[in-house]
Amino acid sequence: MNRYTRATQIRNVGSYYRELRRGRRRIVHYDVLEMKNPTFRDRVNLKTTTHIWKYGDRLYKLADQYYGDPEYWWVIAWYNATPTEVALKTGQVIRIPLSLTAVLSVLGV
Repeated sequence: MNRYTRATQIRNVGSYYRELRRGRRRIVHYDVLEMKNPTFRDRVNLKTTTHIWKYGDRLYKLADQYYGDPEYWWVIAWYNATPTEVALKTGQVIRIPLSLTAVLSVLGV
């Protein structure tokens, strides 16, 4: 299950997007998901491991390593309040939630 599984799909066929569609009949947009921030109690109850960010690291690689699916890179980014890898510096310690099911439950996804 990815983060868009429960998101509302908006199929855009309006003339405004004709040039962007590049010959396609429609563009599919997803409604913005509302994810809650975990409370202190939520964070305490989530088991995590630490990872020291090094040159060559990628969030999708860590997601594949810990969750078996690179599409969950956004869970690690969200948990560490880093929208992209550019925000991470070499030597920075990040936390990785170990139970994907538990962290998705906390997020409400």
